[in-house]
Amino acid sequence: MWGKHLVLDCSSCDREAVRDTDAIRAFSEDLVDAIGMVAYGEPVLAHFATHLPEAAGYSLVQLIETSAVTGHFCDASGDAYLDVFSCKDFDSEVAISVIERHLRPESIRKVELSRDASLARGQEGDAA
Repeated sequence: MWGKHLVLDCSSCDREAVRDTDAIRAFSEDLVDAIGMVAYGEPVLAHFATHLPEAAGYSLVQLIETSAVTGHFCDASGDAYLDVFSCKDFDSEVAISVIERHLRPESIRKVELSRDASLARGQEGDAA
């Protein structure tokens, strides 16, 4: 396995938490620390999609020494879409507990993927 990819769809989070850069930054720092990763630089936070009110919100990119934590936080719905990818293993349930504590979503849909490009080698139809 090359790495683990945790994909989380979080519905109806605390609206103040998903609209506040300081809250998102604190969440990111806590998440990175809790799952045993090391941040590489400061998180990048930018407000995007203001031309689409239903999609507008902050996006987060926090590089970690083993890959990245990314997310988008929707102003209108309070939904959050988060990805944690790392070639170092981490505890998904610890990540979810940090999300629950900071963002307080009504529900979370979780997908975990094992990333391994070697599995794709030789498969018909794949680009070389």
